[in-house]
Amino acid sequence: MINRLKRKFLITGTVCMFILMTVLVLIMNLINFSRVTAEADSVLDMLSGAPTFFGESSERERLQMPDNFIRKGMSPEVFYESRYFVVMVSSDGTVESDLSRIAAVDEESVEDYVTKALKHGGEHGYIDNYHYQITADNTGTKVIFLDCGRKLDSFASFLHISVVVGLAGCIVVFIAFFFAAGKIVAPMADAFEKQKRFISDAGHEIKTPLTIINANIDLLESEGEREELNDIRQQTKRLTKLTDNLVLLSKMEEDEHTLRKIDFPLSDLVSETAGSFRAPASANDIDFTLSVDGGITLNGSPDAVRRLVSILLENAIKYSPRNGNISLTLKTRKKSAVLTVYNTTKEAIKVDDLQNVFDRFYRSDASRNSETGGHGIGLSIAKAIVEAHGGSIAATTKTGNDFTITVILPLE
Repeated sequence: MINRLKRKFLITGTVCMFILMTVLVLIMNLINFSRVTAEADSVLDMLSGAPTFFGESSERERLQMPDNFIRKGMSPEVFYESRYFVVMVSSDGTVESDLSRIAAVDEESVEDYVTKALKHGGEHGYIDNYHYQITADNTGTKVIFLDCGRKLDSFASFLHISVVVGLAGCIVVFIAFFFAAGKIVAPMADAFEKQKRFISDAGHEIKTPLTIINANIDLLESEGEREELNDIRQQTKRLTKLTDNLVLLSKMEEDEHTLRKIDFPLSDLVSETAGSFRAPASANDIDFTLSVDGGITLNGSPDAVRRLVSILLENAIKYSPRNGNISLTLKTRKKSAVLTVYNTTKEAIKVDDLQNVFDRFYRSDASRNSETGGHGIGLSIAKAIVEAHGGSIAATTKTGNDFTITVILPLE
């Protein structure tokens, strides 16, 4: 149990750190990309007022800094440092381009870029390393392509570095948690060890006086049966059973405890065990339905699984009213055996109680103790048996007046 607690702590801490680092890296890179796009949009807005040269004119007049660059506080050098080209698509489909401010694009590739931009839709977008802006008026459609290659390369480098740093941080945290887990759970481990020692010692100490009490009862009964002696014997049996169950549960929860597992016919064992409960069910006028698929084999402890089935059926009979219904089904699902025990209930079940039914001594209604007997520890043992076989167990209710235990045991 302590090792499971350490693993849960380690996994939980690492997963939380991974999620945190993922969110931080994602937010940083989204902000970075948004900044790159916003700067490109600003430059495109200002480039829309820059002079352009369409046609085959060989003379280039000196490019002057547009007034909108100055009004928006943009550095005068940005206009001359920016690499861009402009394409004008007239209303009759004629395409003119100005490639005076870029060298990486030729006339042959211009039409492909324009076609993609117009097909993509929207006023802004990215095509390769170019961020474009589309404006339309009565004369046609103007498309400006701004080369953002350097900024996109910087963004990609930042993304790569942030991902590497994030993963490195997760690894460092995992190592830190790995070495710190033992110290963090040490107080709980110590308390758990003391609890197990107390249960084991108390169990052995209680068995001795119980044996003496039973021997004295036998001696007194030889002089004649009395009702008081029967009551004492019943209570000593209950106390003996409780002690045995507590010791068993304590051993089941020990990390070093392992069941002796063999391959055995699960279908036959469940049918045989469930068959012995037909008489108790009939004595309480309870309709008992049994449905077991044949040929299911499990690698596990036959004694433990037999005890599991007995606990579930005892619990079903105990809390099912007269003229109630109980059903047990065993079937395969994918690579698992699914054991389901259903019963109607005397009292309504609250959904909030279902998460606690496997806790030791838990009772949703403590007043049932005197009516049904038991100590509320059976389902705790059932859960320990299932987990020792690497399976899972869950409790559900559909109407509030029924109770279903579903056990899933891996077959491989």
